Amino acid sequence: MSKQRSSLQPIQGANRRIRRRLDIKGEIALVAAPTVIVLIVLSLIEALSQQRLLFASLASSAFLIYLDPYHGTNTVRTLVIAQMMAATIGFIIYLLLGNGYLSGGLAMVIAIALMITLDAMHPPAVSTSLSFALKAGNINNLLLFALAVGITVILVGLERYTLWVIARYSRH
Repeated sequence: MSKQRSSLQPIQGANRRIRRRLDIKGEIALVAAPTVIVLIVLSLIEALSQQRLLFASLASSAFLIYLDPYHGTNTVRTLVIAQMMAATIGFIIYLLLGNGYLSGGLAMVIAIALMITLDAMHPPAVSTSLSFALKAGNINNLLLFALAVGITVILVGLERYTLWVIARYSRH
């Protein structure tokens, strides 16, 4: 029997019950942080690059973090490893083979294999590998993507903090 993969499991010891009990006000409070983060990332991209589609998978990451910030798929480790690895793989494949279906398919297969191997499974990263393989542009886009991932990492902390605040004040 193989060991369980941590990126496919809820974080051990996390109180996930509060997330399931949120009312509409709680949901709005919890969705505010991802919305602000995505808008900041979009503003940054608009100011520095014209490759908007390279960053689309980060919106999916933000939604997954909102949905379950205490799941292994949404930890900082998993998010950073999966997204940056996928972007780098896509960028390298683009440089080697140009853009096209072969590049996209190869980048996706390699990214999935490495996510499994490294126990860093974050589904939106599959789209990242495809996006970079199809239209990577230049190295500045990879660096800008790294900055956007860093901003998205802040979201993990914000969502956990928001849940903590909601749990603390809903008891009174």
